[in-house]
Amino acid sequence: MRTLVLNAGYEPLAVVSDRRALILVLGGKAAVLEADEANPLRATHSQFARPRVILLTRYVRLPMAKRTPVSRKGVLRRDEHRCAYCERFANTIDHVVPRSRGGVDSWENLVACCLRCNNVKGDRTPEEMGWRLRWQPAAPVARPWQMRGVDTELPEWSAYLPAA
Repeated sequence: MRTLVLNAGYEPLAVVSDRRALILVLGGKAAVLEADEANPLRATHSQFARPRVILLTRYVRLPMAKRTPVSRKGVLRRDEHRCAYCERFANTIDHVVPRSRGGVDSWENLVACCLRCNNVKGDRTPEEMGWRLRWQPAAPVARPWQMRGVDTELPEWSAYLPAA
């Protein structure tokens, strides 16, 4: 189970396991805002309500990253698992300008690619293949807040998250 962690200023900070959230609460570093009484966490001699949303007692200052770091998972998510060349399902990534020709690992040079297109393209550029990109790769547009550790939001968190 997952627990939403809010900074002392009530902005979403991260998502942690319910056990980690309980440790933060028992250590006095956080307070429970919402809990699931129906499914408690059990210890040897006691049980605790399972935290769903916790609030840190002290404000945690996070350094602002200027750009979202490039990752395979991020590229696939940005391109919605669609091949940039044929628009079929993609589960690999491809360098538009191959690394052997000076291509770098950047949002602008990486695209999602199906296995077939990736194997056919090999170490060539799309122009050499006579192919064209279906869209121009770019860095993803970041939301005003970003949470670590979450892909999907739970409905009980909606009161604590800004509208998208």
